[in-house]
Amino acid sequence: MGTDRIHSLLERVAGLKTGLYEKDFLLTWKQSADDLRAVLLLAEALEEMWRANIRTRVFHGGLAVSNFRDKSTRTRFSFASAASLLGLSSQDLDETKSQIAHGETVRETANMISFLTEVIGIRDDLFLGEGHKYMAEVSAAVEQGFREGALPQRPAVINLQCDQDHPTQSLTDLLHLKKTFGSLEALRGKRLAMTWAYSPSYGKPLSVAQGIIALMTRFGMDVVLAHPEGYDVIPELERIAGRQAAESGGSFAKVHSMEEAFRDADVVYPKSWAPYTIMEQRTALLRGREAGKLEELEAECLANNAKYKGWECTEKLMGITSGGKALYMHPLPADITEVSCPTGEVAASVFERYRLATYREAEHKPYVIAAMILLTRCRQPGRVLGELLSQAAPHRLG
Repeated sequence: MGTDRIHSLLERVAGLKTGLYEKDFLLTWKQSADDLRAVLLLAEALEEMWRANIRTRVFHGGLAVSNFRDKSTRTRFSFASAASLLGLSSQDLDETKSQIAHGETVRETANMISFLTEVIGIRDDLFLGEGHKYMAEVSAAVEQGFREGALPQRPAVINLQCDQDHPTQSLTDLLHLKKTFGSLEALRGKRLAMTWAYSPSYGKPLSVAQGIIALMTRFGMDVVLAHPEGYDVIPELERIAGRQAAESGGSFAKVHSMEEAFRDADVVYPKSWAPYTIMEQRTALLRGREAGKLEELEAECLANNAKYKGWECTEKLMGITSGGKALYMHPLPADITEVSCPTGEVAASVFERYRLATYREAEHKPYVIAAMILLTRCRQPGRVLGELLSQAAPHRLG
């Protein structure tokens, strides 16, 4: 029965027209609907093959290189897990231990790490206007290296979070929603509240919120973005969300009340982020190496955040959602009131009730990343996995 379902998933992948082979995966809104559906289907197939103890090692050697320019737990280990799942060896690029510290250029570094590399995963989310730009620079460098014969193959570049988008997270969330509600079609008309929430820390990226509004509006959901006055996301992302909602038959709205966003919501996603304008100022100060002014800006932002401690996902707010049973989502780690901080994004009782659900949400990420790797490296990934499925060799003995 399980194997039949996996075959069905792979057959559906074969019926899609994807354009990811020998390309990169950087921004979800730049990918076709078939590209996104293929990621979800392959992720499901890989997850079910793993659970059925069927080997999925497509590669017999090669590297998966990661470059985390910001801290990470879930995405870092998900990338390494995805590499292992497919038969690649993972190698983390620590810039402090490389010649980058001595002035080595992005173009040179990108080529030097790519000789036997299938995929390069990058997290660069700290500085507005820089993360996606850096990934595009790495992409252009390996493309040139391959085209001019310096590299035997062109590795794919995968966005593990930048200043604009967090595609491995948003697609993981979409797969979680698909499994929760039964299908992508069942998401049409469902109300999702992507809301800012209070955090005692400063400078959290905007990319999770932006990734959610830009992806879920493509699948007919009624997406509401809520935040206090002044906590805007990048304006272009709001325009993208609005356009995609109109095209999909969903809707996109922005409000400045957490309660208004939560009312009758089917899904709630309370997550802190720094205001768009503040992140612009922060980037300018960092470029100018103005440490003193940066500290002043941080103190100002923390004081401003403290004005909105009421923006917390509480039992009362959960009670006004659809049937009082909206799905709570978070990329983790959440700021949990009276657990990880005195006041945070979510009440302890709410988080505890949904804690295992958030773990299941996170569980899909290794398979989503593995699916992205397969789609960028294999011309017919469904057929390749189908051959491994027919062999049914175990990945775990005993």
